[in-house]
Amino acid sequence: MEVMLDTNVLFSAIFFPSERMNALMETLAGRHNVVLCSYSLEELYRITRKKLPLKLPALEIFLQKFPYRLVHTPKTTLTDDVFRLRDEADYPILISALVADVDILITGDHDFDDVDIERPEIMTPAEFMKYYG
Repeated sequence: MEVMLDTNVLFSAIFFPSERMNALMETLAGRHNVVLCSYSLEELYRITRKKLPLKLPALEIFLQKFPYRLVHTPKTTLTDDVFRLRDEADYPILISALVADVDILITGDHDFDDVDIERPEIMTPAEFMKYYG
């Protein structure tokens, strides 16, 4: 199964590891194909530089060791005529998941709660572990 991770999940997993997040990442790396989009990685670097600049080397190490497929986020994004998202910054994540044709998008962002699509299925980390962990 192909699973895309949103920036907030990546940030939490890398910089605030917990038993729950470690279990998620181990499950993903061991049983599923992880997909990351260029927009999420750019956002991850930007947030890390701003909030935890001394942790940039840890981010580099994580991205070198964790297996994933990188997909390019298209420059053209969805408009609210297609999907309604409260935060404009979430459109590139959604379009990347659609273009990459992933099975599941894992996010902790509740702005995705009202997106009504069949694929990808949008889940929180806890929901993913409940069904696939």
